[in-house]
Amino acid sequence: MTGSDEPKPTLTYPFEGPPPRGQALEVAPGVHWIRMPLPYALNHINLWALDDGEGWAIVDTGVRNEETVLVWRELFANSPDERPLTRVFVTHMHPDHVGMAGWLTRKFGVRLWMTRLEYLSCRVMVSDTGREAPDDAIEFCRRAGWSAAAIEAYRARFGNFGKHIHTLPDSYRRLCDGEELRIGTNTWRVVVGSGHSPEHACLYCPELKVLISGDQILPRISSNVSVHPTEPDADPMSNWLESLAKLRREVPDDVLVLPAHNECFRGLHARIDALERGQETSLRRLRRSLGEPKRVVDVFAALFARPISDADAPLLGMATGEAVACLNHLMQRGEATRSLDADGVAWYRLATD
Repeated sequence: MTGSDEPKPTLTYPFEGPPPRGQALEVAPGVHWIRMPLPYALNHINLWALDDGEGWAIVDTGVRNEETVLVWRELFANSPDERPLTRVFVTHMHPDHVGMAGWLTRKFGVRLWMTRLEYLSCRVMVSDTGREAPDDAIEFCRRAGWSAAAIEAYRARFGNFGKHIHTLPDSYRRLCDGEELRIGTNTWRVVVGSGHSPEHACLYCPELKVLISGDQILPRISSNVSVHPTEPDADPMSNWLESLAKLRREVPDDVLVLPAHNECFRGLHARIDALERGQETSLRRLRRSLGEPKRVVDVFAALFARPISDADAPLLGMATGEAVACLNHLMQRGEATRSLDADGVAWYRLATD
């Protein structure tokens, strides 16, 4: 989400465009691209169907709503292949990825495959459905400098996470970092990263030279890296940067990258380099802005290439989470300090020797 003045990397996009609604496009032998609509500013998610011998393994599922159900039904009706789903893989816990997992696993009587932290974190988040916003969450917003109106809007929206997710199955198959999975005739290796989510699983197939990257690597946008009220002192930015370096080490540059959003592309290492440069540019701008004490809401201009309004509650939440992630990262590096005023609002400034 952070803005960047760096030049964009040269990536190549081998396909003219995404598959039409309710259809799939083969992008590698036995690997099919499906696009699902989303009711957000980012209006789509890419899903992947992998030939699994007796049927199809699905990677990610779409958000829970009636439109997604209709598109899934169109896919089933349009497919000339009558083989069923064999298993459902989910890269991470966000609703556009996991939302339909419960529906699909029950419909086909198959197992859900996720990493442990993503599955358990999702169950915890869903348990807040219908609950009033806790005091710790309100304190997090107030400390960031939110207005009273923004806090009231947050109270009204709190507890909606689970409404976008079908009830998860009560058991799952755990995915582990470095694990090798046989899917059909190919072997896929699990490459786990974090920062965007707790234990995000990418799937890499050396034989096909394909990486299913989820939200860890996107070609045209950067993934949101946020601190949340449940862990206000976390440093997910360090985790994110370490995960980018890990992907560069473990996955060669010649793969076809299948991201959750935008288009399939080649140029993995160039994209990783650009994401790292862009983040460091954002941190430099943030440091320059901290010559005088600033609240979280005061550093948005330094970090983001768009205005953030109190009236846009979802965007305000994402911007706050990412700004705190950047500020916590600077504090972890000893480059910034934080103090609280009498109203409990946090003020940040550059550390002095």
